[in-house]
Amino acid sequence: MNRTVSQAIRLGHSPDPDDAFMWWPLAAGKVDSGSWRVVHLLEDIESLNRRAMMGELEITAVSIHAYAYLADRYLLLPHGASMGDGYGPLLVSREPMTPADLAGATIAVPGRMTSAFLALKLYRPNVREIVVPFDEIPRYVADGKAPVGLLIHEGQLTYGNLGLHKVADLGAWWKEETGLPLPLGGNAIRRDLGPEAIRELSTILKSSIRYALDHREEALGAAMKYARDMGRDLADRFVGMYVNDYTLDYGPKGREAIALFLDRARQAGLVPPVGVEWAE
Repeated sequence: MNRTVSQAIRLGHSPDPDDAFMWWPLAAGKVDSGSWRVVHLLEDIESLNRRAMMGELEITAVSIHAYAYLADRYLLLPHGASMGDGYGPLLVSREPMTPADLAGATIAVPGRMTSAFLALKLYRPNVREIVVPFDEIPRYVADGKAPVGLLIHEGQLTYGNLGLHKVADLGAWWKEETGLPLPLGGNAIRRDLGPEAIRELSTILKSSIRYALDHREEALGAAMKYARDMGRDLADRFVGMYVNDYTLDYGPKGREAIALFLDRARQAGLVPPVGVEWAE
């Protein structure tokens, strides 16, 4: 790929504490971006999934679910993972329920391309869904507009503030089923950038994550701007759940988890066959 000095590269990510935490060093100039000028584009994950379907962004956060439809245009980067290791998206209800009560239930979900939704369909194939913006789902359920909601992001920690009840933790279910973490999100880079640019950008992005982990208090302070309804302690807990060793590198276990997640979804007829390909 031919490029000029300070060529702009768009990096799409969610306006959430975990993404803000790991990309703050890059945005603040704490790591060297070489001759690349990284432009941050903040949107919810379902919007980013749709953009990726069109190949709009050079680098973007994507749901692992969505990657099944993006592999022709994007490689998965080996870092930037959001993995739920024994925890993950939560099913919550206004009234106490058991998992058995979910049969045929209507569930407010944050998007049909999210990994949370794919995990839900593997867990309970016969539920019905209604799509609601992720940050509106807790109130949607509390107001009785849907009996159950599927929570991602900070809602997994703050749902009790609205008196909601946990029905099931999909990350815990997946861990019991497979012994593996539940793959939720990753970073993808467009193939047409070419091998040299992909290697350079991958190194820069990993440096940002490593800097954030090495300067946790400073990075957390920057991330608090996006900590909806969370104090610093709760935001720190949330960031720790989703920015960790898996985020620096999936490792063999993380890669196995993605392959199994997408293969089980394929067997269930929920995604097309896909071979996961990794950037260097």
